[in-house]
Amino acid sequence: MADREFKAQRLSSTSPATGEEVWSGEIGDAAAEVAAARSAQPEWAARSVAYRIEAVRRFANVVRKNEKEFATLISNETGKPFWEARTEVGAVVNKVEISIDAYAERTPRRKLEAALGNKIAVRHKPHGVLAVLGPYNFPAHLPNGHIVPALIAGNAVVFKPSEKTPAVGEFLVHCFHEAKIPDGVVRLLIGGPDQGRALASQPDIDGLLFTGSARAGQSLHKQFADTPQKILALELGGNNPLVVWHAKDIAAAAVIAVQSAFLTAGQRCTAARRLVVEDGKEGKLLDAIQQLIDRIIVDQPFADPQPFMGPVIDCPAAEHVEQQWRGLVAKGGKPLKALERLSDDRPYLRPGLIDVTEVDDRPDEEIFGPVLQVVRVKDFDAAIAEANNTRFGLAASLIGGTQAMYDKFWAHVRAGVINWNKPTNGAPSSAPFGGVGLSGNHRPSAFYAADYCAYPVTSSESDRARAAIGEGLKDPDVLEG
Repeated sequence: MADREFKAQRLSSTSPATGEEVWSGEIGDAAAEVAAARSAQPEWAARSVAYRIEAVRRFANVVRKNEKEFATLISNETGKPFWEARTEVGAVVNKVEISIDAYAERTPRRKLEAALGNKIAVRHKPHGVLAVLGPYNFPAHLPNGHIVPALIAGNAVVFKPSEKTPAVGEFLVHCFHEAKIPDGVVRLLIGGPDQGRALASQPDIDGLLFTGSARAGQSLHKQFADTPQKILALELGGNNPLVVWHAKDIAAAAVIAVQSAFLTAGQRCTAARRLVVEDGKEGKLLDAIQQLIDRIIVDQPFADPQPFMGPVIDCPAAEHVEQQWRGLVAKGGKPLKALERLSDDRPYLRPGLIDVTEVDDRPDEEIFGPVLQVVRVKDFDAAIAEANNTRFGLAASLIGGTQAMYDKFWAHVRAGVINWNKPTNGAPSSAPFGGVGLSGNHRPSAFYAADYCAYPVTSSESDRARAAIGEGLKDPDVLEG
């Protein structure tokens, strides 16, 4: 039986770490939730920005007050270590002030002086009702990164969490309501893919904000092709390269590689999927990475000592990662550290490291789990070419090299997040976040989320009407009759 299943209009979730049920509840109705949000939105939009900002600050205080309970729930439902769940709750809190600053910077009111005492005004309006579809890897932080900016701008939100993490989604929405944000302004839609499709197809939504897989993002893009009047913001996955070149500190480079590839059990859209190294000079680095893999603690979220990583989200996900691993081996990949399933009935995976240099038809796909593929190249130009050898373009990082090499790397690599001597993951919320290619649709989130939560309105204004037509009219003195 799958870890999560639908049962006659009910949805349940289980802990990937233990298999025990975490939550059960009724599946919702997309049309009803959108109707409730539509009814509540005008009054919310009519409130001042200061009022809405104060409301989301109350929300931050509610989350802060319930930090331990919230983090415990995240760990139980996702399997991620408790220390990591606590950092996620902290990100939910921090997102509020970041979003307030972003709204002020990205959507300010402007008044410009024009001729004859006229004025040009630029202000922003909310779209109306926005649908938010959340992922399971960061079930609180990532949807919250859409919801808070949308609320500040004056939108109402219908949020459908992943069917794999409904309990966290419900808890997040309860925090908004406890902060006295009206129930109609933040609505919760429980359900699976059918409910997600129903929400996306509702005629009364004004846009959809999505974080998830490239395949789902492509489907949404096609679905919205006939509705250009609706905003669509897609933050999708990546086949991200980590290039290590002439690194002076091999131990530090190995740590960054392990952090990039295996944090959150590899279930981050910014996780490093490909390790690009100089052929013939990679030995010490790969040895150091393998030694670190041997030391990684894989365990349940509340184990003591705390693990580096827990299980992946469920058994089907673990089986899919194993299938992708076997596919690489079948195509000629050479395992350096075999991916290992630690339990037959639970989705614990020990990270895998595999050399795929000789794999000619290597799949350009996101392996959403703890697998790092090694690609050996002859020179730095080839390293850049390999970094770009993907349809995705989310994150890339260079470890080592000189300033000139990093400048060249930054200039030629196609990605929305490009780092130097830092992991590919862990992008700051105080900067824009998004990718190119199959990694998004040029609507970056994080600090730039304010851009897709409101639209600009330009006004030419005068305190009285003045008008004249200077050309193209007959002289009134010579008009016939």
